[in-house]
This record gives sequence, C-alpha cells and structure tokens, in this order.
Amino acid sequence: MADLLEAIEIETAASPTCSIIWMHGLGADGHDFVDIVPELGLPAWPGVRFVFPHAPMRPVTINGGYVMRAWYDIRDDGGTRREDPAGVRASQKSIEALIEREKERGVAARSIVLAGFSQGGAMALQTALRYGERLAGIMALSCSLPLADTLGAEASPANRDVPIFMAHGTHDPMIPMARAMRAREILSGLGYRLEWHEYPMPHSVCLEEVRDIRAWLGSVLPQG
Repeated sequence: MADLLEAIEIETAASPTCSIIWMHGLGADGHDFVDIVPELGLPAWPGVRFVFPHAPMRPVTINGGYVMRAWYDIRDDGGTRREDPAGVRASQKSIEALIEREKERGVAARSIVLAGFSQGGAMALQTALRYGERLAGIMALSCSLPLADTLGAEASPANRDVPIFMAHGTHDPMIPMARAMRAREILSGLGYRLEWHEYPMPHSVCLEEVRDIRAWLGSVLPQG
C-alpha cells in the first residue's frame, strides 16, 4: 500500500485483535499520546494495537504559514476559523488507508476505534462517520466537527449507530466550548448516539477523562 502515514505502534499483547488509531493535534506528532497507553491500564485480553500516526508537514495559515504537522490547513475567515476541505479529505483518505492496513493484519473493522485530540479528533469524526464498514467506536477529544454541512449527505449507513465518546474542557481557549456543543447538537440532530463529557480543564486531557475513556473503551471493544 503506497504512501502510508508513518506511525508509532504499541501492542498491549501478542497478536492483537483490536486496534485504536489515534490522531494527534495541530503541531504535535504521533508521540503526543503514547504515554496514555499505560495510564489506560487496558486488560491484557483482548490485545490492542495502538497506532499513533504522524500528520503530514504543511503550512498552516492561522500560524502565519509556519510549516508544522497538521491534518489540514486552518484559515481565519472574518474571525471564524475554517478548515481546508481538500486537506480534510486528503487526510481522511490517509486514515482510511491505516484502517485498511489493520484489516489486512487481521483486525476486523468492528474491532477498530478511531480516536483523536483537537484536529485529530475532528479527523476521527470526519473519517469514521463516512467509513463504509461499521467500526467499534469514535473518540473525539477537545475538537469540533469538520465539514459539518456535508455530513448528512455523506454519512455512511454502516456507522449510523457507532458509539461516540466526546469530551471537552470548559476552559478551552483553543476550541471554545460553544464549538464543541455545536458539534454535539449537529451529531445528535442527525441521530448519532453520543456519550458526552466535560471537564474543568483547558485544551488538554485530565486524569478523570482518562478513567472515562478506559471505561468507554471497555464497553465498545470486543471482549476476546
């Protein structure tokens, strides 16, 4: 398979039967959430393969055109941040290729979670909701919903009932709570079932959130 994103991989057991593809935020890289694996304390069975891909390097308009790892460009449109649709869709294809690789390695689509933080969470929603096979779940942390106006037409019937874990910090200066709430409203309006959490934190992850993620993963990943 050509042009697969480079990624860090961690397996909790030999021959994992579940996979979590976890996308980082703007300007970070795949190392960003590696340390969360031991904190999650997942059981040894079933084994889980964590895949932490590195986003491509690209100039980011809101950061003065500075080149950094980003899933898509973001522009300031009269004070409103807008994602670059072409960049979003290109990254969607790259993440879909990672899903296909997991399937080739013997992990069923129903045993794959797409997860991400900030821009990575936006990509988890973008990709999973349009993916043609039922996935295990979507974890969208501290993010908004990209290309929301096209989701109704592009949504895959296979993932209409996929479990979605959404979490946001009440003091987030990067992605205001209102944007996350708007994403929740759109998803709920389209009939998706959401587990919503908010925490008294900025644009970050907290211990209580990690505990809630652990519980949610236990509910969506196949048990052996």
